[in-house]
Amino acid sequence: MSISFEEAIAQTENLLQRSEVTPTDLEQAVQELLATENGARGFFVSFLTGDWHLADHPTPAILRALEQAPPHTAELLVKNLVMSTAMAITHRRNGHLDMANSSDRVQRRCRYLLQQVHHPDTVPILERMLNGEYESFYQKWGYDEEQRQAIAAALQTCLQPPV
Repeated sequence: MSISFEEAIAQTENLLQRSEVTPTDLEQAVQELLATENGARGFFVSFLTGDWHLADHPTPAILRALEQAPPHTAELLVKNLVMSTAMAITHRRNGHLDMANSSDRVQRRCRYLLQQVHHPDTVPILERMLNGEYESFYQKWGYDEEQRQAIAAALQTCLQPPV
């Protein structure tokens, strides 16, 4: 199935707005979105940033879909953690507290998912991110020392067992 980034955002929003969806249908719909990189990107943009109860309290169906997703999904989730951590700092520096709070919410949601979803690629990506193998990604976005320290702390948290 080929899907655009914009279509994936719209499909995710439609899915999350539905009041009556079975766990099986929810899991299948999320799996279909996560099957492609555009689908996964669109899913995460909507799921992580929107005002969704399911994003703060993901159901077992959503967690299963994430666990069974292709490898690109784990990397996107880790990158969302990194970017939201850095952006929270940037927004605070610029006096944009509402935007900083939104970034904090995305970071909190990513951290929760990374601790709950046992995807086989998650830990290796977290470790590679911590060990500097994603330096070009950090440089691309211009993360400074304060942001890098906050990112490292967030990554470390995801490597610890949840409490």
